[in-house]
Amino acid sequence: MKTQNVTVIIPAFHEEAVIAKVVGEVRVLHPEFEILVVDDGSKDQTAEKAQQAGARVLRHPYNIGNGAAVKTGIRHATGDIIVLMDGDGQHSASEISALLAHMQNHDMVIGARCSGSKRSWHRTSANAIYNLLATYITNFPVKDLTSGFRAIRTSVARRYLHLLPNTFSYPSTLTLSFLRSGRSICFVPIITKKRTGKSKIRLLADGGRFFLIIIRISLHYAPLRNFLPVILGQFFAGLGM
Repeated sequence: MKTQNVTVIIPAFHEEAVIAKVVGEVRVLHPEFEILVVDDGSKDQTAEKAQQAGARVLRHPYNIGNGAAVKTGIRHATGDIIVLMDGDGQHSASEISALLAHMQNHDMVIGARCSGSKRSWHRTSANAIYNLLATYITNFPVKDLTSGFRAIRTSVARRYLHLLPNTFSYPSTLTLSFLRSGRSICFVPIITKKRTGKSKIRLLADGGRFFLIIIRISLHYAPLRNFLPVILGQFFAGLGM
């Protein structure tokens, strides 16, 4: 794969403390890549520091959402392959090559956080539940539904833009939509680092949104996977009356 055909999209909101380091690591390891930082209405120096580090910067006039920033990046990417990674320092530029190595045979490759990754126990537990539910809905072993570190064919990603929410739920939507529409994906183990600064994800609000996204996509692509257990439950309950 030619490295000049890759665009690294980094959505960022108030990441002035780390964005230059994130961009710099990608630039050193992959100087031929286009690096596109989408500043989602930050009021600090995120955009300026990203540009100084060598990124092409697009700016939202106000905070719209992490998913909205990703969609802006996908619309403006010039590469044939898109790599999505967070702007908070969790993802390692050194692991981009591991994702791209599988892109010849897949439409999307997802970095699956494995043992040793820095994340809280409650998020680890919640993600395990999401993975189990997504595996049931798609009939495919989903190893990390909510990972924001992934590589996608640009032409394919643009076909799914209308489905993507403006929030942090976009990884779940992409994964489920790809699987249920017959697209090929695979998971590659990665190790995430401790993020710099405070997380923007709200456990209850965004956790509930992730769950609703799973249900919405499953209703769209595989309604029987949702309704069959309910129907059977009511049937056997009726037999027992």
